[in-house]
Amino acid sequence: MDIKVLGMGCAKCSKLEENVKEAVKELGIDATIEKVKDIKEIMSYGVMGTPGLVIDGEVKVAGRLADTEEIKKLIKGE
Repeated sequence: MDIKVLGMGCAKCSKLEENVKEAVKELGIDATIEKVKDIKEIMSYGVMGTPGLVIDGEVKVAGRLADTEEIKKLIKGE
């Protein structure tokens, strides 16, 4: 599983990255987590507000902070 956290380093972006790592740990899955800070790459996903969360190439969250429980549901496809 490929997970990207989109954000240029704001507090919410950093918290989203922490929440993603916690969700992956709690689920016990193997995932690559990447922090994307390049504004052009962020915009290539159609995300105009950060933070953003991309799972396997699909934007799941944009412009808001998702908590660990929501991220776990998104990872599981619920």
